[in-house]
Amino acid sequence: MKRSIYQITCLLILLLSAIPSLAADYTVSFNQIVEHPALDALRQGVKDELTAQGLSVRYHDHIAQGNIATANLIAKQMLGEQPDVAVGIATPTAQACAQAIKNIPIVFAAVTDPVGAGLVQSLEQPGGNITGTTDMSPIDRQLELILDFLPELKTIGVIYNSGEVNSVTLVRILKEEASKKGISIEEATVSNSAGVFQAAKSLIGRVDAVYIPTDNTVVSAFEAIAQIGYQAKLPIFAADTDSVGRGAVAALAVDYYKMGRQTGEMVSRVFKGANPADMPVETLREFQIHLNPASAAKMGLEIPEALLKKADKIIE
Repeated sequence: MKRSIYQITCLLILLLSAIPSLAADYTVSFNQIVEHPALDALRQGVKDELTAQGLSVRYHDHIAQGNIATANLIAKQMLGEQPDVAVGIATPTAQACAQAIKNIPIVFAAVTDPVGAGLVQSLEQPGGNITGTTDMSPIDRQLELILDFLPELKTIGVIYNSGEVNSVTLVRILKEEASKKGISIEEATVSNSAGVFQAAKSLIGRVDAVYIPTDNTVVSAFEAIAQIGYQAKLPIFAADTDSVGRGAVAALAVDYYKMGRQTGEMVSRVFKGANPADMPVETLREFQIHLNPASAAKMGLEIPEALLKKADKIIE
């Protein structure tokens, strides 16, 4: 007896639905503040770690495009998705998740100051339904790296979004560390990525070099900063390694892909019953040095031979 296409389709659907291996065992919803290589690499790292562990996971990827209101809307949407774990990538989106989601475990990633951002009670005992990984920059070591290039450095410019809690914390620490070395700081603040080019331009003639912290708004427009660096022979240094491939002279920083793998391991533990309230916030203890000789030359610098020998990656 001949079957219609409709009957065959229905039969296939029934057969497929009867195979448990085709259905994901877990669901993860991501809320990421903006697209840029470091955060994208982190998100991929989470997925790769869960895949490496043999876990079957369905993902909902959400990008807030740098808009806090959008991040808040996404967090509410995630409630409807009923994930096993909600992952907030970067401080603003982690805060949005924490405010909207109370009955689902949250694992944040790339949050500079989890306590200062009001996400956890302490790094050792987070409390509530949330824990994660922090990307607090080793600013003292980053300044030493810049001084390896510019021993006579007197003034550093910093571009950041004053609306990002993580950036405010980093600039405060930068000022404290710079003052110990007799270095002054010139600030240029932005409220969105469209203002980054002008902010960088405003530092020409006022500073010896520019340091870009792990500010999501600014890093998303890093090419605009590099353009100013090339034009004005103004050295640009980054606090994330991915920005070196986008034009920075150098960075000593967290490997965000590795942080993603570590975050994925924490997500896996939550899947298996771990309580975020009792899971200490984690950080990467190893930092990498990435160098970009071509950018250094365009910005009027030569990379010291000693740095070339100990670099983890040199951009060709």
